[in-house]
Amino acid sequence: MTAVRRHRLRFRWLTGRYAIVRLNSDAPVPDWATKGEFTSITRTADELSIVCPTENLPADIHSSHRWICLKLEGPFPFELTGVLLSFIQPLSDDGVPIFASSTYDTDYVLIQEEFAAHALDALQKAGHELWPHDEHLRKLIE
Repeated sequence: MTAVRRHRLRFRWLTGRYAIVRLNSDAPVPDWATKGEFTSITRTADELSIVCPTENLPADIHSSHRWICLKLEGPFPFELTGVLLSFIQPLSDDGVPIFASSTYDTDYVLIQEEFAAHALDALQKAGHELWPHDEHLRKLIE
């Protein structure tokens, strides 16, 4: 069995709050889903999943949680293994629920807003670094 390599990563906290919604698999991609610093749209045979800023949501669309979005500072080559695992393992160990989304260059991890302070502490204890060092973000969650 191969030992898991733990990466120490830099990450950014994207501004704003995010929503995760599920629409029917045959629903068209709505215009509101495509606006913002980060959006993710995934269609499968079972669903259309959308991650977008909460301010984009129309009144008739419900998201039960509000999320913060952490962006790993990539890009990471495909042959580099264990990057996302290194980041989410400390969160899992501390009982922090996440929603992960990957792009060609990097990974994004969404954390329910009520777990934000706990998550940042767990990540920093694991050797990951909030970048840039921005104390106003910590004040937002305390």
